Amino acid sequence: MTDGARELTWTAEPTPRWDTDKAAAFSPAGPAVHGLGTPGEGDALGDAWWRVETPAGEVAGFGRLDDTWGDAEVLVAVVPAFRGSGVGAWAMDRLGEEAAARSLNYVYNVVPVGHPDREAVSSWLAGQGFDARETGELRRRVTTRAATTAPSQ
Repeated sequence: MTDGARELTWTAEPTPRWDTDKAAAFSPAGPAVHGLGTPGEGDALGDAWWRVETPAGEVAGFGRLDDTWGDAEVLVAVVPAFRGSGVGAWAMDRLGEEAAARSLNYVYNVVPVGHPDREAVSSWLAGQGFDARETGELRRRVTTRAATTAPSQ
C-alpha cells in the first residue's frame, strides 16, 4: 500500500446513486457484468455504498456491501487512475470492518465469467485473504480488530 492510501477517506453514501464517478470506476467492464444492470445517471442503487476519496477530494473508488443471512457480498471498484496504488486493498479492509460492525460471518465475491480481468481479480482477491470455492465464490472470514490483535495466551 502506498502512503497515500493511508490518507484516504471512506464516506457512506446515504442514498447511493449511479453517477459519472461510479461509471469511471467500473470501466471498462461496466456495471452489468457485476450484476448492477445498466443504470443511468442518477438512478438509485441498492445495498450499502461508500466512496473513497483522496485528500484532494478526488474520487478514487467505491465499496459496496450487500448483507444477507449473516454474510455479505462485497464489491470494490477503483477509478483507473488509482488502480495498483493500494486503494482497492484499503477499501476491501474498510468493507471488512463494515461487515464486522454488522456482526457478519463472511464476506464473499464472485468474479463474473464475463469480467475482462477475471483471473487477475480472482488472484487479487486471493491475495486479500479470500479462499476460492468450487462454486466460483471467493470467501473471507470476517474478523474484528480485537480478534486479530489479541495477545496469545
